[in-house]
Amino acid sequence: MKMADNDAKKMIRLDYKAYLADSGRLYDTTNEAVAKEADIYNDKYTYEPMAYIIGSGKLFAALEDAISNAEVGKETEILIPAEDAAGARDPKLIEIYPIREFYKQDINPHPGLQVTLGNRTGHVMSVGAGRVKVDFNSSLAGFDLLYKFTVTEEIEDPVEKAKAILEVNFGTNEGFEFVFPGDKVTVSLPDITKFHPEWSSARFKVVSDLRDVFGVDTVEFVETWSLGKKDQDEEDQKEE
Repeated sequence: MKMADNDAKKMIRLDYKAYLADSGRLYDTTNEAVAKEADIYNDKYTYEPMAYIIGSGKLFAALEDAISNAEVGKETEILIPAEDAAGARDPKLIEIYPIREFYKQDINPHPGLQVTLGNRTGHVMSVGAGRVKVDFNSSLAGFDLLYKFTVTEEIEDPVEKAKAILEVNFGTNEGFEFVFPGDKVTVSLPDITKFHPEWSSARFKVVSDLRDVFGVDTVEFVETWSLGKKDQDEEDQKEE
């Protein structure tokens, strides 16, 4: 079964394996067994088919085109040249910093370490003579990439779509409730959003994706604050 033509705002789940084409080295996957076999398993990552909004532009354009034309349940393979993926390596993005800049941040730099300087993320290439060489190129820059992927399903149920959006942008959809009154999406928020440090930024991504998927302008969040039993008893005592 091929996905419908007008899929710019459709949601799918995607199982994939991503390789550096020249060496055949696996660098990313949604499959736990494959990750363990390639020695790239991360116990902080949940291995399962990834929810994705077709047309969101979050993947390389060539990969997105292949996904939008793929048949559900059938594995597809695509080779993406470096110029259509992360691009060529730029020597101007390799910079040298005094090692004291890292010590000020309690960082002990060593080759391969991922570091954030200002608003840029790079990898330490070498350390010596009081200097640290940092490469701000993408780790995929200069490489042709090979993807093997399967669209496992097209998500059609509205609630499941909304849950998937929360899963992608906030890491969990537990406790969220959704209603779809015609021209807007209403989301009832669980207590975790009142105190979670990442919700304040995640909610903007959630709003954007809900608008794209449901074709609405308005997303409404409902936050409820209720007195606990202890608080209610104290209020009753004050009134007495």
